[in-house]
Amino acid sequence: MGQSVSADRTGTLSPLPGHDGDRRAHCPDRHLGTASWDHIRSLFTLRPGTVHLNTGTVGAVPHEVLDVHERVTREWTGSLRDIYPPTLYPEYRAAIAGDFGVDQDEMVICHNSTEGMARVIAGLDLGEGDEALTTTHECYSVLSNLNLVHNRTGLTVRTITLPSGPDVRAEDIVELFAAAITPRTRVMFFAAVTLFTGTRMPVRALCDLAQRHGIVTVMDGALLPGMLDADLRALGVDFMTGSGSKFQCGPLGTGLLYVRNKVIPEHNPLPLPPFWPVISTWYPMLGPMPPRTTTRVETCNMGDYLQSAGSAGIARAAALTRACQMWNAIGRGRIERRIMELGDHARDRLAERFGERALHSPADPRLRSPLISFRPFRAPHDAWNPKKINLFVDRLEREHRIWIRWVEFDVPGSPHMHYAARVCTHLFNTREEIDHAVDVMGRLADEMA
Repeated sequence: MGQSVSADRTGTLSPLPGHDGDRRAHCPDRHLGTASWDHIRSLFTLRPGTVHLNTGTVGAVPHEVLDVHERVTREWTGSLRDIYPPTLYPEYRAAIAGDFGVDQDEMVICHNSTEGMARVIAGLDLGEGDEALTTTHECYSVLSNLNLVHNRTGLTVRTITLPSGPDVRAEDIVELFAAAITPRTRVMFFAAVTLFTGTRMPVRALCDLAQRHGIVTVMDGALLPGMLDADLRALGVDFMTGSGSKFQCGPLGTGLLYVRNKVIPEHNPLPLPPFWPVISTWYPMLGPMPPRTTTRVETCNMGDYLQSAGSAGIARAAALTRACQMWNAIGRGRIERRIMELGDHARDRLAERFGERALHSPADPRLRSPLISFRPFRAPHDAWNPKKINLFVDRLEREHRIWIRWVEFDVPGSPHMHYAARVCTHLFNTREEIDHAVDVMGRLADEMA
């Protein structure tokens, strides 16, 4: 297939499989680290006249990433090559793993965060007498899969309802988890950034808490790749699932799964948890797999066990890796700062237009993210009306070509499910279109009131 991918965080890029050395990408990668945001915006497949403020659901794919997906698909279509070894994606996994501070034997390219979460929950040794601790603000992929294990094995699932609003502090969240731990708690599930209120969870503090109690940690990081310049090993989590098509702006049908496969005491001194690589054609047909390591040196490539699941599309891994290369060229830290600055601008404008108390998202800088949930309607009972918030979002898209989404979540002490609008900023957004969107949302909310 030609040259393999090699990407580092300095922005140095080598050709992807299928590229000849003299056929460089259309976008000038060597200049992306200093390119203007207007130029970077032009690299994305954004419809003219629309305002895309819903990356938390799906991102906009760069033209170059689509080109890679199409080219690699054409190169492989009709080929008589052995398709199975390449589907382990060793070069792609190594490149992407390095972007997140981990190794190839710990990284899997899956179809989406939901698939990754299902694999983790099904692969852990959990059953009757064990407890899993999580929150009611988790994605359905977490709660539904935990309920499946509860129904199948008798696992007890305990949930915390997270507080919402501008007054929430990081300490409040850690204290809620600490108070809910029991001697039977075996695993804690939490999001990197919650999809409903956009709360950026205090991940390192939650992992420290879990490690003091010998508890396994599973992080739903669907929104993490491409948003945060994160070192998964330094965060201390045991497992992380992430989306490749949200903030990382890869093609649909791409996700990431991190499985801690080494014991590095300064980050996570706990032994590797028992874990079964379900959905695997690489697992031994006879006898056990090698024992898990107790040191910094791997004894088995858990990534290979999980990655090998029969034939798969080569193009999706190539395209996702290309998206990651572009992020490295622009600078992941630079992208995070841009996203957060735009998120802060959107938060300020929403507070001006609807009032700070209308925000469900925290004001604590440690908990902020570019996702901001808010109540567009002043009447308290409208916060419990799913039809009205759905109509609000639908009219924004239909009449004004502004894409946001509505969310639903529990509020402590309330018997009602709360419904809110959610705005989400990304690197290709601008302050001007955020201002325009907030003005339109304000007028529409007044009209619907």
